[in-house]
Amino acid sequence: MEEEPIRAASQQVSDEFKTLVKAEDLNSLRHLQHLILGRLQDSNAVLSHYNEFAENCFTDVSLEFSRNTRLLKSMKADLDYIFLKLRSIKSKILATYPDAFPDESTSDAFDRRPDLELPQ
Repeated sequence: MEEEPIRAASQQVSDEFKTLVKAEDLNSLRHLQHLILGRLQDSNAVLSHYNEFAENCFTDVSLEFSRNTRLLKSMKADLDYIFLKLRSIKSKILATYPDAFPDESTSDAFDRRPDLELPQ
């Protein structure tokens, strides 16, 4: 029984709102909402397609990146071993022939390569 007065009041408020807004304005708003909905659905489809494409590219690139990372680590280990051997050979040569290499003051003039182990 309480619902009847509430329902009647709701109907009256609804009727008043209908008089405030023209039907053609509502149709125009509905049409614009449908256009926006269509554009958003198109954008969503494009973004979904791009996400699938990016995921495939990422998979390919990540495999290649990990392979190259392993290769670089292997190369670094090889170079570290080579330089260790070179230092060993150089120390043996210096022990046998002390004048074989220039002293520290002139060695900078010969070797101008940057030291890659030091942070810059």
